[in-house]
Amino acid sequence: MKLLEGKTAIVTGASRGIGKAIALKFAEEGCNIAFTDLFENEAMKETEAELAALGVQAKGYASNAADFAATDEVVNKIVEDFGRVDALVNNAGITKDTLLMRMTEEQWDAVINVNLKSVFNFTKAVQKTMLKQRSGSIVNLSSVVGVSGNAGQSNYSASKAGILGFTKSVAKELGSRGIRSNAIAPGFIITEMTGAIPEDARKAWEANIPMKRGGTPEEVAKVALFLASDLSSYVSGQTINVCGAMNT
Repeated sequence: MKLLEGKTAIVTGASRGIGKAIALKFAEEGCNIAFTDLFENEAMKETEAELAALGVQAKGYASNAADFAATDEVVNKIVEDFGRVDALVNNAGITKDTLLMRMTEEQWDAVINVNLKSVFNFTKAVQKTMLKQRSGSIVNLSSVVGVSGNAGQSNYSASKAGILGFTKSVAKELGSRGIRSNAIAPGFIITEMTGAIPEDARKAWEANIPMKRGGTPEEVAKVALFLASDLSSYVSGQTINVCGAMNT
């Protein structure tokens, strides 16, 4: 039997990168997938088709994860379309890196709203359904930068550190109702976002990783699968670093 057979998951920001890898891994394990992204575009349609080809129900929704009302609306639509929500993966995120002395208020607010407020928005909206079911797994994508900080990323680091505190608090609030909440803190993962980093900077990053390489989105997806499935039935309130021992 597949690990997520007959279950339904919401994955935010899943048209590419880590979010897409998680959606595909879940679908391979029999999970129906509702995924969101900011715009309905070719990437969303392609992802929807790839998921459906794995024999599960799959649908993409255009929605702004940083907007509270829009998130509540899209979650209600997903519950209407799929009937239930067994797992929520809060993956949507952006970067606007710069030193604090140069950072604008807009750069700070944008990153906090997309990366941190979106986690509140979706968890709050999904909570109603999970409480009725008395079951559910919430998986929040943080970052090793949220654990240890990084120069030039104070906004990103703050947003990802906030996710860790939120994750632990939700685990304590909802544990008695059979709802688990955990976080994943990826390290240097090779995606479109990190692909924009200059070659010399990328090599410097890799030199500081004990495993001497960046990770893949699929390696993060495997950990998300563990946390969403019954394999982790007594794991809650935890942060799993997926970083090749970069952050130990």
